Amino acid sequence: MTSTEADIQATLDQLGALRAAIAKAIVGQDAVVEQLLIGLLAGGHCLLEGVPGLGKTLLVRSLGQALALAFRRIQFTPDLMPSDILGTEILEEDHGTGKRHFKFQPGPVFTNLLLADELNRTPPKTQAALLEAMQEHTVSYAGVTHALPEPFFVLATQNPLEQAGTYPLPEAQLDRFLLHIRVDYPSEDEERDILMQTTGSGSSRVPTVMAGEAVLGLQKLVREVHISADMLAWINRLVRASRPQSETPGIGQWVKWGAGPRAGQALVLSAKARALIHGRFAVTEDDVRALAAPVLRHRLLLTFMAEAEQKSADDVVALLLAAVPYPH
Repeated sequence: MTSTEADIQATLDQLGALRAAIAKAIVGQDAVVEQLLIGLLAGGHCLLEGVPGLGKTLLVRSLGQALALAFRRIQFTPDLMPSDILGTEILEEDHGTGKRHFKFQPGPVFTNLLLADELNRTPPKTQAALLEAMQEHTVSYAGVTHALPEPFFVLATQNPLEQAGTYPLPEAQLDRFLLHIRVDYPSEDEERDILMQTTGSGSSRVPTVMAGEAVLGLQKLVREVHISADMLAWINRLVRASRPQSETPGIGQWVKWGAGPRAGQALVLSAKARALIHGRFAVTEDDVRALAAPVLRHRLLLTFMAEAEQKSADDVVALLLAAVPYPH
């Protein structure tokens, strides 16, 4: 083994230890944990959807502890202002000279892991402020640009049950999220383990297994993962087939607006990250199939006919995977 190969193997071992550390606090939800790590390693942000009480906050906090990263949580409400997230300027007085000056006070967005809880409860102005910070990794205030800490990872949650008093994210803003992750109820055995683990006297302290700087190294390593020309062509065809003007059977009836080029970029990067997490340095068909739904489900705008027939975005993704097979 060369030193480079040894370093890569050590990194892969760290990823296994990271998943094991998170499992000390989170029971089950293996697919959700994996997709969160994929989002982090691919350098994107994740939109998490699930009913309250499924451990979303605990999951992100556990991830921060295992990675030695700063973690903050913002509870979004209808009266939240952009300055409540980004920060504001305060007037300070120099006691020596008596002169006054404005000083920027950073808001909670200046962290490594940010949980944006119930993002759809806050007005579009505040949503847009956060999404701009997500895209640029900077905050501009009073003509001065402030860089956010790296790595910077946003996990936004939406409650799928309540629609009253909410401001749904426009499709163009949803496209900024790398993955849309669905959190389901735990199985009976997992729920029993949750009851046992959270109501006893023992603590589930998450050990720190990786430094924050290692995440930046992993993000660079993800981009070096090999993907074949055939695989790239298949991903490209999958994304293009999601558009109504394509000749894919059923898409014209069910899809009003298909996925754009950013979906292809997200699927390639996510597949590379999944390959690395599974100890491989090359993307396989399974990687793409596993991530097609999380990458595409929030990038498809369905027609009224699809809703009338109770077809979901996941049904459309399943149709795409069947209609555009990988060329073996």
